[in-house]
Amino acid sequence: MKKGILLFSAVALLSFSGSFAQESSKKATKVKTSKVVVAPKVQGAGMSFTNETMDYGTIEHKADGNREFVFTNNGTEPLIIMNAQGSCGCTVPTWPKAPIAPGASATIGVKYDTNRPGPFTKTFTLTSNAKETPSKVLTIKGNVKAAEATQTAVKS
Repeated sequence: MKKGILLFSAVALLSFSGSFAQESSKKATKVKTSKVVVAPKVQGAGMSFTNETMDYGTIEHKADGNREFVFTNNGTEPLIIMNAQGSCGCTVPTWPKAPIAPGASATIGVKYDTNRPGPFTKTFTLTSNAKETPSKVLTIKGNVKAAEATQTAVKS
């Protein structure tokens, strides 16, 4: 009987969490996301991301390159992110400087320089006090359309 109740509770929780995460990403960023991660509670500090890859899709040249990764401290101790380092100068991450309490959620911001046309796949690495994964790599990808050439009409 207890196993049935636990199984039902787990399925209901996962169903609710999955639909909430999808609805949240549609409203907040309106971009494609992949690799949804559901992490169990951990001893110490923990970091569980809604997604670890952000797909910008095809975007206009010089479009808004700001996006956010949502995560939760799924641990029993405060999570402290000490650093975030982009793989190149075109990817600038921002992170919360204050400790994130157990069960609390926060965001990691990333800005991609959309002045660079063509496909891109970039990463940035977070360094934290998370017990199981103190170093976490997040990925952004997409395609920036080429800038339209300005043509000057010459009248004869």
